[in-house]
Amino acid sequence: MSEPLGLDADNAKPRKHAEGGVGETIKVVIQALLIALVVRTLLFQPFNIPSGSMIPTLLVGDFLFVSKYSYGYSRYSIPFSPDLFPGRVLASKPKRGDVAVFKLPRDTSQDYIKRVIGLPGDKIQEKGGRLYINDQMVPREPIEPIKTEDRYGHRTEVPTYKETLPGGVTHTIIEIEGDESPNGMVDYRDNTGVYEVPPDHYFMMGDNRDNSMDSRVPPEQGGVGYVPSEDLVGRAEMIFFSVREPYAAWEFWMWPWTVRFDRLFQPVR
Repeated sequence: MSEPLGLDADNAKPRKHAEGGVGETIKVVIQALLIALVVRTLLFQPFNIPSGSMIPTLLVGDFLFVSKYSYGYSRYSIPFSPDLFPGRVLASKPKRGDVAVFKLPRDTSQDYIKRVIGLPGDKIQEKGGRLYINDQMVPREPIEPIKTEDRYGHRTEVPTYKETLPGGVTHTIIEIEGDESPNGMVDYRDNTGVYEVPPDHYFMMGDNRDNSMDSRVPPEQGGVGYVPSEDLVGRAEMIFFSVREPYAAWEFWMWPWTVRFDRLFQPVR
C-alpha cells in the first residue's frame, strides 16, 4: 500500500514544477506588456505611412518611430485617450520644420503626420504655389526631379525643390502640378488667403504640396485646419522598416524583394 503513495508523491514534484513554470511565464508576459505600455506611452510609438502626402520625405509603406517625450504629454499620449488632465504636462514647443504626428482636430480617432510650418502668431499664405511666412517668400532651389504618380495615376517626373524655412531647416518638397495647375485647373492650395495661427496652435503642411489635405484646407472641406497643442502626439524620428507598394509588411516571404533597404534606420528630416 505504501508503494502507490510513494509514486504519487514523486509524481507531485514535476507537477508542481510545471505549475511554477506556467506561473513564471505568465509573470514574464505581464511584465513585458507593462514595459511595452510604458515605452509606447512615454518614449516611442511606431506608426506606418498609408498615404503619399509627405512624399518624398516619407513614402507609403514606411514604418517609423515617433518620440512621445519631444512635446510633453497630453491625453492623446495615452492609449484610448482618457480624459485624465487638460492641456499638456512637461510641455515643449515644436520647432518649425519638425515632422509631427497629431490627432486630427475634427476627428481625434485619426492620426495624421505633416510638417510644422506655422507657429503661434505666424501669418501663412500660398501665392502662385510659393509659400510665404510672415509676408516673406520662403526660399527654395530646384533639384533633380523625382518620379511619383500624378493625379491620373501615371508615374512621371515631378518638379522637386529644396526649401529652407525661417530658422534654417531645409527639406525637400514636390509640386506634382507645378506652381500653377495646368490646363486651366485651379488648386486652391496654391493660392490661399492669409492664415493667422492662433495662440497654442500650429499650421501643418505636407511635403507633397499638391497632394496634401493639410492646414491650408478648412476642416469643413475635409482638411486639417489649425492643430491645437493638445492634439500633438510626437515627433517623427527614424524609419525602422519600409516596404514597397502594393505589398504589406506582414508578407515576410516577400521581404527580400519588397523591402526598401536603403530607407532602413534613416532619420526623418
